Amino acid sequence: MGYGSLLASVLQLLRDQRELRRSALLGALGFATFSVFWTTIAFHLADPPFDYGDGAIGLLGLAGAAGALCALAAGRLADRGLAKPSRVLAAGAVAGSFAVLWAGRASIVVIVLGVLLLDVGVQGIQVLNQTVIYELAPEARSRINSAYMTCYFAGGAIGSAVGAAAYDQGGWARVCQLGALLGALAVATALPGARRAQAADVSSA
Repeated sequence: MGYGSLLASVLQLLRDQRELRRSALLGALGFATFSVFWTTIAFHLADPPFDYGDGAIGLLGLAGAAGALCALAAGRLADRGLAKPSRVLAAGAVAGSFAVLWAGRASIVVIVLGVLLLDVGVQGIQVLNQTVIYELAPEARSRINSAYMTCYFAGGAIGSAVGAAAYDQGGWARVCQLGALLGALAVATALPGARRAQAADVSSA
């Protein structure tokens, strides 16, 4: 298969595999919310009441790294055949994190809690999504991953752009509204797969 044919087959996989399209959209929404937050948090923490410098703001990234610990738990859920319904919970954590971030807009402690919840949700979506898509066509995993990751990083780039625009327009309140909206869209995207998975479990019982 030539290079052009390989690229065309990636697009064909997106066209033919409905679950790949859903997972790609869910991943893109998750990474978009992640980028909305991390693009704008430096602006928020540099303003009153925080007035933090670059070094202090950079330390917040250490809190975000703790979210990677959820990958193990997400993997265990996937091993138990619960990847699809668990994605709804992960997306819900993403949406809920922006309520925490808004409530704690003047408290660095609460902001750290919001960061942890956001990262747990985004990491969970990523691990669970990859479990789902790799089962679609094992012989085409590289092409499936190419399609998925292209959409994933496109979501991140769009999230950075709209996050910066939201902060310019309405400050931290508008950022949290945008993040919550994208998170709610992620929940809605995850739900159809979760319902089918639950129906399959009931019918096989």
